[in-house]
Amino acid sequence: MREIILDTETTGINAREERIVEIGCVEMVDRFLTGRTYQVYLNPEKEISAGAVAVHGLTNAFLADKPKFTDVVDEFLAFIEDSPLVIHNASFDMGFINAELDRAGRSKLPLDTVVDTLLLARRKHPGVGNKLDDLCTRYGINNTHRTKHGALLDAEILSHVYVELLGGRQTSMNLGTQENTKIQNYSENLSGAQTYNAKIRGKSLPNRVTEQDFAAHKAFIDKMGENVIWKKYISS
Repeated sequence: MREIILDTETTGINAREERIVEIGCVEMVDRFLTGRTYQVYLNPEKEISAGAVAVHGLTNAFLADKPKFTDVVDEFLAFIEDSPLVIHNASFDMGFINAELDRAGRSKLPLDTVVDTLLLARRKHPGVGNKLDDLCTRYGINNTHRTKHGALLDAEILSHVYVELLGGRQTSMNLGTQENTKIQNYSENLSGAQTYNAKIRGKSLPNRVTEQDFAAHKAFIDKMGENVIWKKYISS
C-alpha cells in the first residue's frame, strides 16, 4: 500500500488568513520508505509572522523568488495522487492544504483517508506529551539534526515515528522456531522489490517510557480525583 507522509510550514496558524511556505512529502510503500520525496518552498505573497520565522527559519527574503502555490499545484497533486496522507496534527496541515487548493480553484482533498499520527499517539500514550520530539524521545529516533522545523525533514522523521506507532518493524507473526524470515524492502529507484534476511527479536525491548512520561501520567491521574481506580496502580 502506498502512503504519503506530509508536513507543511506556514506563515502563521490561521489557515484562512495565513499561507504555506513549504511542503514536504515522503513516499512509503508497505510501510517502507521508497526514497521518493517531494519538497518545495513557496512564496506566500504576504508577511511571515515573527513567531513562524522563529519556528522554521524561513524569511520573506529567502522566499521572494520561490514559486507560488498555483505554480506547483499540478506537480504536488501528481505526486500524492490518491494515496492516503499521514500527517501529525492533520487538522492543521489539511486546513492549509485545502485552503490553498480552494484559492487555486481546485477541489479540496478528502479527509476520510487521512491518518492523523497525533490522534494515534494520544490513544497509545494518553496523558503524556505526544509532540513529534516527544515521540522521537520515546521511540529512540534520532532527531538531533532538527534544530528548526522543516517540512521535508519532519516528514522523514514522522515516517519512522508512524511505523513505531503501528508496532514497529515486526518481521513475522509466526511463533515457531524459525531463526529468520523474509521481509520486503523497496529500492530507492523503484526498480523492484528486494528481500533480505531479518532475525526475529530474541528478547523484549527495554521500556521506552521515560521518567518524564511517568511524571506526566501521575499528574494527569491526580487531576481525576481521589477515588479514580488508576491510583491503585501507580506509586505515590
